Amino acid sequence: MQRIPKRRYTAEFRAEAVKLVLEQKVGLTEAARRLDLPAKSLANWVRAARSGKSVKGQAAHPVSDLEAENARLRSENARLKMEREILRKAAAYFAKDAL
Repeated sequence: MQRIPKRRYTAEFRAEAVKLVLEQKVGLTEAARRLDLPAKSLANWVRAARSGKSVKGQAAHPVSDLEAENARLRSENARLKMEREILRKAAAYFAKDAL
């Protein structure tokens, strides 16, 4: 039987996953399901963030309010663009059927 290789996650992905749990109050299992990653990994990242450490054991650099707001707005902007694109495609699909 072949061994499954470990998946590697970027620091930015880990930080966004932790923000999803801590700031947006999404449950661990729900966030892990949405992001397609093991719940135990996400739990470890959240525990490390709550203790003030990064995942590698080094001190995490504090995020200013401005940086946090900027990250939140960027993610909201990306979500809204995706929703707009879905609605545009749906409108085109239904308009095609009306003709």
